[in-house]
Amino acid sequence: MVALRGKDIDTFLARPDPGRPIILLYGPDTGLVRERADALLASAVDDPNDPFSLVKLDGDELAAEPSRLVDEALTVPLFGGRRAIRVRAGSRSFASGVDTLADTPLKDCRIVIEAGDLRPESPLRKACERAKTAVAIGCYPDTERDLAKLIDDELRLANLRIAPEARATLTSLLGGDRQASRNELRKLTLFAHGEGEVTLDHVMAVVADASELKLDPIVDGAFAGKPELVETEFAKAMVAGTYPGVIIAAAQRQAAWLHKSALALGEGTPLSSLLEGGYPRLHFSRKGAVETALRNFNPTRLLAIIDQLATAALDMRKQPSLAAVIAQRTLLSIAVNAKRRG
Repeated sequence: MVALRGKDIDTFLARPDPGRPIILLYGPDTGLVRERADALLASAVDDPNDPFSLVKLDGDELAAEPSRLVDEALTVPLFGGRRAIRVRAGSRSFASGVDTLADTPLKDCRIVIEAGDLRPESPLRKACERAKTAVAIGCYPDTERDLAKLIDDELRLANLRIAPEARATLTSLLGGDRQASRNELRKLTLFAHGEGEVTLDHVMAVVADASELKLDPIVDGAFAGKPELVETEFAKAMVAGTYPGVIIAAAQRQAAWLHKSALALGEGTPLSSLLEGGYPRLHFSRKGAVETALRNFNPTRLLAIIDQLATAALDMRKQPSLAAVIAQRTLLSIAVNAKRRG
């Protein structure tokens, strides 16, 4: 089984193993999936803009004819050189194409497959994990250490320092989607260009301004029992082009945190300790909504919500055209349910 984790991922991405040309990138952080795919493809071909060097395939279309993946992988470029194939997986399986390729020697061709949050029993994930010529890489939301490195890397490029209170607030506003976090950081460094140091005022003026279209108001509104807020903020997110699956993933993380916190409250941990400690640290503007959520739900009901969100995530993968409807319906259901405390 080849499923990379931790430092092994960074090592592989820095110098991909030519003996494993089939690379599956999957997970809830779609921005990280995309960022890693872009890097792997850029290093695989001489010109990523050349359609003869970089072929793009749709996973659902490929599912109807999995052998096309094999044909494309074995095609020799007209003018020679290296070749790459980018596949965006959908709800239908083309794992049989991967199984065939696993036993086929590939020369100067890299295949990068982008997928959502695949379960261990997913045919595509299983095919890539068992193949000797493939590797599966999970892409999950950044940890506190990951965010610290991301912040440091972007600030170093811009020749900027950052004040401690600015770093703490900035960290609380990032995460969930690597590409969105990086875009926010680049916007911040541009805003603070020439200042020498990023201050809290810089962060609040630039990054916090984007919070209206972030996911927190939607998720907090659901658990705080505010269906009207959920409906309004969800509509804003759709206009901004946010994928509904990202919102459900954020709700799943929040439900898990609330469940853990509700258990801790039952064991005597002070509410103030839960709101002030741990990671990710809550932004001060969210504490009221989270406190309300902890009053609304007990651990048993939160477990039911965790199951409800998992079902919604699965339904969205099966019916991508209805993803927005499924996500909104689920979040509104949680908001209505929150009004019945206990």
